[in-house]
Formats: sequence, C-alpha cells, structure tokens
Amino acid sequence: MATQVHAAAAGRRLRVLRAAALVYGIGLLLHGLDHLRRGLDELTRHVFWAGNVSTVAGIVTVALVLTRHRWGPTAAAAIGLPTALGVAAVHLLPEWGALSDSLVDGGVDGWTYAAVAIEIAGAAALGLAGLAVLRAAGFASPAPEATTAT
Repeated sequence: MATQVHAAAAGRRLRVLRAAALVYGIGLLLHGLDHLRRGLDELTRHVFWAGNVSTVAGIVTVALVLTRHRWGPTAAAAIGLPTALGVAAVHLLPEWGALSDSLVDGGVDGWTYAAVAIEIAGAAALGLAGLAVLRAAGFASPAPEATTAT
C-alpha cells in the first residue's frame, strides 16, 4: 500500500514537471516571437547571445522532460530557476547595463509583458518541479518511467 502511494505521488510530480515544461516552452516561444516582432536591433549583443544560449538550454530541457528522459528533472532543476531569475533581471529591472533589455523603461505593450511573464512563471515552475522530483528521488536522477513492451 505504501509503495502504491509513493508511486502515485511520484507520478503526480512527474506530471507537474511535464505541465511546467509545457508552460515554459510556450512562454519561451512567445518571448522569442515577441523579440522578432519588436525587432532584434533593440537588443545589445550581450542580451542577444545570452538569450540565444538560454533558449537552446531551454529547448533541450523541455525536450528532455517531455520525452521523459531520466535527465529531464535534473535539467529542469538546473535550468529553470536560473532562467527565471535571469529573464526577470534582464527585463523587469530598470536599465542597468549591457545585459539589460528593460521593459519598465517604457515603449512596450501588454503582449511583451505577457510573454515575459509566462516565460518567467514557466521557468520558475519548471525549476521547482524538477527540484521536487529530484528531492523525492534522493537527489539522484530518477530511473526512466516504466513502459510496457508491445
């Protein structure tokens, strides 16, 4: 009985992780499309390249989680919270340097704020869900989910 309860809880944590990966993936896509809409010439090269590195890491992480790869939770924990903090620092603080693309300094619409908010919330949820899965597994990368052979 206790094993079934633990298995059910583990399944819920993995479902939450996959849902968070979907929200983050949608936010990542919307944020990228918004940058294209506003024009990439608005970005410093530092923001441009930091965003590209973050996007690649995010796509890899979402793919690992959605394909149920055993490294998915680890990638989510490693990428999620730092990405949420980084995107927030770049976009939600007043202009502060080369790694800044401040939205609060004006000139953007609600679409931009929504895209950034969805990405930040999704990344934070992804990181926390990844940590929850890892914590329940004793901070080891969990074994892949069992599949039935056909």
